[in-house]
Amino acid sequence: MEVHFNGKRALVTGATKGIGRDIAVQLSKCGAKVVAIGRSKELLDALKQEVPSIETVELDISDWNRTEKVLSGIGPIDMLVNNAGMGWLKSMMDITESDLDDVFAINIKALIHVTQIVVRDLLKRKAPGSIVNLSSQASLVGLLHHTVYCASKGAVDAFTRAAALEYGPHNIRINAVNPTVIMTDMGRLGWSDPKIAQPMLEKIPLRRFGEVREVSDAVLYLLSDKSSMITGTCLPIDGGFTAC
Repeated sequence: MEVHFNGKRALVTGATKGIGRDIAVQLSKCGAKVVAIGRSKELLDALKQEVPSIETVELDISDWNRTEKVLSGIGPIDMLVNNAGMGWLKSMMDITESDLDDVFAINIKALIHVTQIVVRDLLKRKAPGSIVNLSSQASLVGLLHHTVYCASKGAVDAFTRAAALEYGPHNIRINAVNPTVIMTDMGRLGWSDPKIAQPMLEKIPLRRFGEVREVSDAVLYLLSDKSSMITGTCLPIDGGFTAC
């Protein structure tokens, strides 16, 4: 199955590394005009060098006022991938106010704000749109020492469903994907120790972690007209983890 995005513009947050970077590259290969958002100028320049057609924007989306100013003038956007996110392992009793503020600022507050900006433009143009939020299996199950991360991704799922309900009548589809551990550079670093990896692998019926393209392919499908009757869905990409 091939998908094409000729004549469409796509905005991807957190596009400098891992899943977000691959989504930006694959969208471009499928004909979309891609606007890649990231905080690192060096990594954005590297992406631009690899795919010169991608427009890059250096922006910390946790800065509400700056994001409003920059993205309100970015031009028409037909597709949005809210990929930017953060998290870490920490016992609940060690969580600080700053920890909560940092994670929720990116994982849900900024996600809602960027979505708001894109939907505002779609409504103004009376144009259809497709939005995919990067959630996590952590929204669907409890994971040890992931309390804040789990809570933030649970909020992503709830927002996805509610926003899909509100904007479906305007032909704006909003979905989420919920990956398990994915073998990005960071994923390989964090899960290369068999003592750490094996307990998680034993909970995954396919007995392996996911690859980046297994997420980006699902995202492209949900963005495309091939999924034109799908909205408000949170799709696990977890090898069966949440089926157990």
